[in-house]
Amino acid sequence: MGEKGTSAAAKAGGGFLALVVALGLAACGGGQRQDASEPTGKFPVSVTQARFPTHQRISDRTDLVLGVRNVGKKNVPDLAITIYTGETKAEGSFNIRLDQPNLANPSRPVWILENEYPKLLGNGVSLANVNQAPTAGAVAAQTDTFQFGRLKPGQSKLIDWRITPAMNGTYTVHYEVAAGLQGNAKAVTPGGAPVKGEFVVTITSKPPQTCVSGSGQVVQGSCQLSGGVK
Repeated sequence: MGEKGTSAAAKAGGGFLALVVALGLAACGGGQRQDASEPTGKFPVSVTQARFPTHQRISDRTDLVLGVRNVGKKNVPDLAITIYTGETKAEGSFNIRLDQPNLANPSRPVWILENEYPKLLGNGVSLANVNQAPTAGAVAAQTDTFQFGRLKPGQSKLIDWRITPAMNGTYTVHYEVAAGLQGNAKAVTPGGAPVKGEFVVTITSKPPQTCVSGSGQVVQGSCQLSGGVK
C-alpha cells in the first residue's frame, strides 16, 4: 500500500476510534453531567403542615401529611422529600434496619405504604376522597425519597402518604425537604436552616378501650362512673 493509502487508513481508523470512545463515554454517562441542569443555591421554603398520629394501632390505616410552601422569589427546581424511620436508613421510608447478621434482608416494614401513594391534597381533594386522585410523587433513585417537581414562588403542595402500621413499638419517623435531587439546590427555612422534622409514634397491638354508656351504646374511651360501666 502506498503512503497516501496508509495515511487515509490511519485517518479512518482514528476517526472510528474517536467514535467508539465517544459512544463509550455517552453509554457510561461521561457526556454532559446529569446534575448540570440543577441550579446551585438556597431556596427558602416553609413547612405549613406536619401531621402524623402519635398513637396508632396495628392494621388501622392512617395518614402522614406534609405541607410545603415556596416562600422565596425563585422556583424550587424539584421539590424532594426524604422520609426514613429510625436512626439508620433502611430500604424504604417506613422500614427499619435490624442489625442481625443472620438476616438476608435486614429491612423490616413498620408501616406498609399503599399503592399509588403519596398523593396531593387540595383543589377539591381531601383525605375523604384522596383515593380518586392520581399518584403525585415519583420515587427517586433513593428508595426513601419522593420527588414532586417544580414549586413556584408562593405555591404550596400538601402531600399525603397513606400507610398501615404492621409492627408494634415506638419509632421515630424523620423527614427532610430538598430543592433538588443532586444536592446543588438546597431547601432552607426562611432563617437559612435545613428543613427537617420528626414524629415519635407508638404503635400498639391492643384493641381500643371501650365501655357501655348510660344509653347502652358501646363507645371508645373510658366512661364516667355516672354514665356507664367501664
